[in-house]
Amino acid sequence: MKSTGPILAIGGITVANQSLINDEPIDWKVLIATGISVGVFSLLEKAFPTVAPKLAWLALVSVLFVRLKPGVPSPTESFVKWWEGVK
Repeated sequence: MKSTGPILAIGGITVANQSLINDEPIDWKVLIATGISVGVFSLLEKAFPTVAPKLAWLALVSVLFVRLKPGVPSPTESFVKWWEGVK
């Protein structure tokens, strides 16, 4: 399945950004939604084999730039903050 990797990456990046980088408690809803999304996208990929992977990659790019929880920076914002601290 071509859409499984990006969907799993969305879940991993979201949990890592919220819990590991920004010291928020683990949001189990994200992990459950990731598992459900993998199943939905695998079914969607059978019906629309070219659209589902593209939609999964679009969702991955979107999750990098959008704040999913108010007060928690997006993964890109967290990376920029880390990068500025390295210099």
